[in-house]
Amino acid sequence: MSVTPAPTSPTRSRAAQRLVTALLAVLLSFGTVGLVAPTEAQAYSWSRTLREGSSGADVRELQIRVAGWAADGPSRTHVAVDGAFGPGTRAAVIRFQRAYGLAADGVVGPDTQRALNALEDADGSTRNFNFSEFHSKDGAGFSGGRVGAAEVKENVRRLMYKLEAVRKKSGDRPITINSGFRSIRHNSSVGGASNSQHMYGIAADIVVSGRSVSQTIGYAQSSGFSGIIRYSTFTHVDSRAEYPAYGSASYYWAV
Repeated sequence: MSVTPAPTSPTRSRAAQRLVTALLAVLLSFGTVGLVAPTEAQAYSWSRTLREGSSGADVRELQIRVAGWAADGPSRTHVAVDGAFGPGTRAAVIRFQRAYGLAADGVVGPDTQRALNALEDADGSTRNFNFSEFHSKDGAGFSGGRVGAAEVKENVRRLMYKLEAVRKKSGDRPITINSGFRSIRHNSSVGGASNSQHMYGIAADIVVSGRSVSQTIGYAQSSGFSGIIRYSTFTHVDSRAEYPAYGSASYYWAV
């Protein structure tokens, strides 16, 4: 004998729906894995084509991203990060465009903007480097230096773009960061200079995989680094000339 199920009460049905809806709302508010899609990386929003004569915050961001293309060969020069698109910025853009197989016209249109955005990561770091690689080795992260943690992080971000250029020039060889930012305490413990550029987040000791120290120095000399020091197994690079307030505004190449 078949049994006909009792009809569901409309009141009970609505109550059940409200319960399910409430549970889903709670789960969504906690960002439950599987229910909420991960946030897409937000690329920098270029709102216009940039060219020589342009100025503004977007030009400043451009200059940060092409800073590693300061010269064709060894040269004590760097791209000024001042928001004014002048001849130096245009020349750096052309070098970037050539390196990435783009039309080398010095104009930053959609194709060049896509290439620039391809170098950024979702957290503000760059494609081939993580912020954690530059953290102070004593566990301080970006804290405890000569400037605040937020300033250190932005300095490191700018440094990453120069290192992306070094990597490209090396044939896309991986780069190991032996030392990035150092807290004052850590710098003292490793015997660093009293005003080491590491304590500001504008320096790194690097090893380019499969490339000699001499080769690495050659890449750095065309990448806008004003501090370059040869060591037996690694190369020190920094951007001291761009930060006169940090106390070391002149070029120093001990190569």
